Amino acid sequence: MRAPKTFRLHIGILGRRNAGKSSILNALTQQEVSIVSEVAGTTTDPVEKPMELLPLGPVLFIDTAGIDDVGDLGEKRIAKTLAVFDRTDLGLIVTNSQDFGEYEQKLMDELKDRDIPFIIVFNKCDLYAENLSLTADFDSVKVSYVQTSVATGAGIPELRQKLLRSAPDDYINRPSILADLVGPGEAAVLVVPIDKEAPKGRLILPQVQSIRDLLDNDCFSVVVKERELREALSRFNKPPKLVVTDSQAFLKVAADTPPEIPLTSFSILFARFQGDLTEMVRGAMAIDQLKTGDKVLIAEACSHHPIGEDIGTVKIPRWLTQYVGGKLQIDNMRGHDFPKNISDYKLIIHCGACMWNRREMLSRIMKARQAGVPITNYGLTIAYSLGIFERALQPFPAALELYKSKSR
Repeated sequence: MRAPKTFRLHIGILGRRNAGKSSILNALTQQEVSIVSEVAGTTTDPVEKPMELLPLGPVLFIDTAGIDDVGDLGEKRIAKTLAVFDRTDLGLIVTNSQDFGEYEQKLMDELKDRDIPFIIVFNKCDLYAENLSLTADFDSVKVSYVQTSVATGAGIPELRQKLLRSAPDDYINRPSILADLVGPGEAAVLVVPIDKEAPKGRLILPQVQSIRDLLDNDCFSVVVKERELREALSRFNKPPKLVVTDSQAFLKVAADTPPEIPLTSFSILFARFQGDLTEMVRGAMAIDQLKTGDKVLIAEACSHHPIGEDIGTVKIPRWLTQYVGGKLQIDNMRGHDFPKNISDYKLIIHCGACMWNRREMLSRIMKARQAGVPITNYGLTIAYSLGIFERALQPFPAALELYKSKSR
C-alpha cells in the first residue's frame, strides 16, 4: 500500500510559464507525469505525483501553473498555484540565469514569510551561462541553488541531493501519533465502531496510522468494537496506558472506561499530530459563546459523499444545536478550497485532516487566527458538546491545564 499523503513531504514546483517546471518534475520522477510543450501555460491545474525519493522516503511533487499567467483564466490558475503554498513543505523555484527577476523574488519572499525551505533551480543551463553575480549574492545569504539541464541531464542528481538535505527537520523527526503517550511494552486499547461510515473490509486511515505508530514504537495494540470494551478491559491483568475511541462513541466508551485509565479520541490525537492542540482547545471553548443564528463553518479535508448519519453534516450540527439551544447557520465545505470570508464565522470546526500534510492544516489554523475566528476539530467539538471535555484531555496535561485555567 502506498504511503498516505499526510506522511509525504510535499514539494511544490513553482515558477513562470515555460520555465521548465514540468520537465523538472518528469526528470526527477523519471516518468512523463506532466505534459511538456513549447506553448506557454500548458499546465493548468496543479499536478500531483507521489513517489519514493530514497533515502528520504515518500514525497509528493506538486507541479503548478505559471505564476505569470495572463487573462481571466490565468488569474484563476494563479490562484490555484498560490493555494499550493498552504501545503508545501519544500519549494522548488524553477527559472533560468537570464530571466530571474520580479516573479521569482515574489516567490522567494512568500516562501520565506511562511518559513518554507526552498531551492532555486536554474534550468536550461545548456542554453544560459551561470549568472555569477546572482549566485554570489545567493551564496552570501545562504540561498540554496542548483544549475540543471533536462535536455542533457546535468544537475538532476545534484538537485536530488539538495532535496534530501533541505527537507524540514519536523518531517525527518516527526512526532508520534500516540506511542509517546503509551510507551514501549505498554498497551493501548483502540475502540473502532463498525458503522455505515466505516469503509467495507478495512479501517479508516487514522485508525490504521495509530496501529502502525504503536507497532513501530514497540507498544501493544488491542482493537475492539465499543460494545466489547468493558469485557476487553476486564481481561487485562495490568491496566492499559490509554483508551482511544472514535469520537462518535465517546459517551459509551467514557462510561465503560474506569476513570483512572486516560481516555481520548482519534480525532483529538490528530488535533495534536496534524495541527495545534492548544489552539484547537481554545477554539472548542468558544462553543460557549455561540448564540442562535451564528454562522459556523464545518470543513472537511476529504471530498467523500456524505451518507445518512454523516458526522460533519448531521451529527455535529445536531449536538451543537442541542448544546446552544437554538438553530445555527452551518456551512459545510470539503477539499482544499477554503472561503475567503472566514471572518463571517463565529467558529470553524475542522476534521482531523488525516489525508493532508501538517503544513496545510497549520496554514488553516494561521488563517483563522489572523481573521480572529476560533478553530477547533471534530473530536474536541464532540467532547465539549457532550460534557466530557476534561476527560478527553486527560492524556494532555498542558491542554487540560489551559482548559481548567480558562474555565475557573
